[in-house]
Amino acid sequence: MTEQTRLTLTPEPLTATAFAPYGTVIATRDRDFFMINNGSTQRFHRLAEVMLGKPDDRGIISIFRAQGLAMPLRVKLLERHPFGSQAFIPLKQNPFLIIVAEPGEVPEPANIRAFITDGSQGINYHPGVWHHPVLSCVPEDDFLVVDREGEGNNCDEYFFAEDTEIVLENSP
Repeated sequence: MTEQTRLTLTPEPLTATAFAPYGTVIATRDRDFFMINNGSTQRFHRLAEVMLGKPDDRGIISIFRAQGLAMPLRVKLLERHPFGSQAFIPLKQNPFLIIVAEPGEVPEPANIRAFITDGSQGINYHPGVWHHPVLSCVPEDDFLVVDREGEGNNCDEYFFAEDTEIVLENSP
């Protein structure tokens, strides 16, 4: 008989320091900039890096339209992208939820964390970071997504055993 694992995740506010093991927070608050376009535009330069793992890889830009899921949510799977980073930038300024675990062969339930953005923040997952597919806090939301296109499977999925219960509580 296997021992049942139960984990309840409570989203914490997204900060650059707390999210650093998993990727980069994309935000302009408290970030340096320089002026361009004859002084009419602030450029917040290099807020995140597109990471590509193979010489023929390409960075691509897509829009994902996400549907909100019922809360509390039972987390059944996490995914990772071993050959490149993946960025999510909210287009409608709505907060969204993030579930992550550090890179490894499989995600360790005890090390899973949940975050919530403030609506002005995007995120860029480092290659290999385990994460839940995008989690909208509203019925439907749009995200600008920057990630990798190229040869090879760049999406590994890990499904938790039925006796592992990971639940994401309602957002604060």
